[in-house]
Amino acid sequence: MFTRINKLQIELPPSTYPDANAAAATQELMGGRFGEMSTLNNYLYQSFNFRGKNKLKPFYDLVASITAEEIGHVELVGTTINLVLTGTTRPGKPDSTPLNEGLDKRNSYFFIQTAQTSLAGDSMGQPWRGDYVFNSGNLILDLLHNFFLECGARTHKMRVYEMTNHPVARETIGYLLVRGGVHVLAYAKALEIATGVDMTKLIPIPNLSNRSFDATRKFENMGLGNKLFTFSMDDYRDIDQIWKGNHPENGQELEVVIGTPEGCPVPDLKELPEEFAPGISAEDYIEIVKRLQRGAGLKPD
Repeated sequence: MFTRINKLQIELPPSTYPDANAAAATQELMGGRFGEMSTLNNYLYQSFNFRGKNKLKPFYDLVASITAEEIGHVELVGTTINLVLTGTTRPGKPDSTPLNEGLDKRNSYFFIQTAQTSLAGDSMGQPWRGDYVFNSGNLILDLLHNFFLECGARTHKMRVYEMTNHPVARETIGYLLVRGGVHVLAYAKALEIATGVDMTKLIPIPNLSNRSFDATRKFENMGLGNKLFTFSMDDYRDIDQIWKGNHPENGQELEVVIGTPEGCPVPDLKELPEEFAPGISAEDYIEIVKRLQRGAGLKPD
């Protein structure tokens, strides 16, 4: 089972201007073939279907703990898209075309489907596909695929970073590049233990250090490129049989952290009356509060 914590993995800066096209590009990191929905669901199904969990526990623990982190990455990218979209349109009466600003943007689904929030799809508006999940049942093949998937994801993050300088998007991408680098190395070390092949000689792919990006450096300086979290206080601790030694790029010691990152508050999205979202008037809100108070046995104010 899973425990949900109402925090983001990192704090995002306030969005000072809207950029719907940057949000559309960032969607690739959500629902593209190498997006966070793909890394999450690949590892989720591999962890569900893992054969020999007890016999091969360090490998199962690795996939399971990274699965939990990826849920938070999906949440982070979704929140980023929401913030980057904030302020694109204006309130107004229907005949004043208050959503006109959405007419010429790359992804009209933002304005028609989701009230200017993230989609379960890619940068072109195509829905995320279940056949992006690779789960062969063969441990070596699945680990090799995961290594490839993380390298592909790293490539796409770099490209989207170079497409937009929006500060919210870049903050998220900088963090994800660092954490994705951890996952690349984790699967490389797992493959080395399983096969004897030193996969670390292949990385980084692309051959560019995370420190080449302004938005990654503070996360690298925090040591986040060397830490692997269990995302559980009690389970998945055998990842320390794989995540050990020194980082091949910076020479620093690798560290297993029991539990989760400290986390930061989740931004509260403001009402968007021109999208009828959330569609609760001031009068409706007062009635809802009264019903909640009655349900709790309290006397309404």
